[in-house]
Amino acid sequence: MNPAEEDIAQAFDGEVGLVSPKDFHCPTEFEFESGQSIPEFALRYETYGQLNEDRSNVILIAHALTGDHHCAGVQSLKDRKPGWWNALIGPGKPIDTTRYFVICSNCIGGCQGSTGPKSIDPRTSQPYNLTFPFIAIRDMVRTQKILLDHLGVTELYAVIGGSMGGMQVLQWAIEYPDFVKRIIPMATTWRQNAQAMAFDEVGRQAIMQDPEWKAGNYDPDKGPNVGLAIARMMAHITYLSDQSMDRKFGRKRQEGKDKRYSFDVEFEVESYLQYQAKSFINRFDANTYLYFTRALGYFDLESAYGSLDAAFQNLKCKALSIGFTTDWLFPPEQNREIVLAMLRQGIEASYTQLDIDLGHDSFLIDSPELFGLVQDFLAS
Repeated sequence: MNPAEEDIAQAFDGEVGLVSPKDFHCPTEFEFESGQSIPEFALRYETYGQLNEDRSNVILIAHALTGDHHCAGVQSLKDRKPGWWNALIGPGKPIDTTRYFVICSNCIGGCQGSTGPKSIDPRTSQPYNLTFPFIAIRDMVRTQKILLDHLGVTELYAVIGGSMGGMQVLQWAIEYPDFVKRIIPMATTWRQNAQAMAFDEVGRQAIMQDPEWKAGNYDPDKGPNVGLAIARMMAHITYLSDQSMDRKFGRKRQEGKDKRYSFDVEFEVESYLQYQAKSFINRFDANTYLYFTRALGYFDLESAYGSLDAAFQNLKCKALSIGFTTDWLFPPEQNREIVLAMLRQGIEASYTQLDIDLGHDSFLIDSPELFGLVQDFLAS
């Protein structure tokens, strides 16, 4: 960061400003839950705020399926928009970086700097592609713990995340009960229902049936873009709600598009989905999409621990679970079930359901109600 950039970074009151990602390299073998292993791995991460003297102010942010480590601030003065949770993280915001030291890493298996399918296998000098081990949510958490150990973090004040990030939050509390003090899982589930798994399978098939996928061994510059675009369009619909889509698009046609008989893009909702698809294929790897969606399907706390109650029996943290009324991907009752199981185990846990009509992605929008809940819980 040059001096001019530093001046600009410090000029935004209440904002994290300019940030630079960091890379952690673990030189030792890591064995996945599947029993497969890789000889080494890297995690890309960002930090915001300062670690206090007794190292007690660390908050870990866990990202969702298509998220990454960049959750606040901007990485360049040319960035069109800040990190994906910038509204929640920063000086004076609910996750206040003048009080907390915030860490977010790109999950193992990711495609934004962490080791994943498109990374080079040092044993072969070729991309891993489909030789990369299958990933579990627990693997994401265990590699994050290795990163935190490297950074000298001895406890987590809180772990916060939505959707796939919420699954990681739950796994953190289970895997490291003495390490985690508070958790806030949002818009998540303790296991996917059949409908959610079905949507993910359609997305995977769209990718794998694309001739350019080539059994996972595609050219990095010419991958299965058609399949990945279709997967993104369909998945994005599940992140929204009927109400929000109708309010934003209705049956409006694009400007200058009168009714005509063709298969060109005519309606605004079609144009929106095309835009989402195009921007997504420019930043995400198709094989990572396959691995991450499979990890979502494998996550099942009841199967892993015998029951949901048994999964939470050793928890020592406080918990706030947040569901959203219009989330039909991970419905609010699934978030409520998490808290009921915790309460049966004597855990200090609460559940709040927010009436926000933006669907599954409600946890990502600017909401005074959501922000107030997070801020109050962190202060408790």
